[in-house]
Amino acid sequence: MLKSSLTGIAVASLLLGGAVAQAQSTEGAAEETQAADDTTMYPTWNIVQNVSRSADHSLLVELVKTADLVTTLSGEGPFTVFAPTNDAFNVFPEGAVDGLKKPENKAILSRILKYHVIPGKVTSEQLIAMIEAGGGSATLTTVEGTELTATIVADKVKLSGSNGTAFVTTADLEQSNGIVHSINGVVVP
Repeated sequence: MLKSSLTGIAVASLLLGGAVAQAQSTEGAAEETQAADDTTMYPTWNIVQNVSRSADHSLLVELVKTADLVTTLSGEGPFTVFAPTNDAFNVFPEGAVDGLKKPENKAILSRILKYHVIPGKVTSEQLIAMIEAGGGSATLTTVEGTELTATIVADKVKLSGSNGTAFVTTADLEQSNGIVHSINGVVVP
């Protein structure tokens, strides 16, 4: 059942589209950034602290807790997190996300989430430079151990994994232990 759900997840994430948007600085706090849902993110807070405040990422936070990755993503890092929104997860087949929350699927969930994290801090400017230097694509090795490919399609940063694609919708959300780029899909290793 879970294997067919994961196949459905991959197909569903292929259907997603989006646009690249730069995070906006707020007045009076030069380093604050805004998440897609206008949640203020503070560069002195870590990834988990900031993303936990974002209504657009509540499901991601729940899954990070379920997979016991809170300590890791609260750690020193730095990390670059491609953070799927709730809408990205909501396109999964009915029951797929609930299936991933089951204790027997914790390893699969952890693998999927780690596939959205790369070591180091990579800003959108650096990512675009890597894509250009790579002749139109950049290979990113994830914390999960396999690779994501980043390209630019119609002026949008696109991530392609073993199964599925996603587009960056909000970039460069600064964190004390890295950076978050909000994405509109879930890629599956």
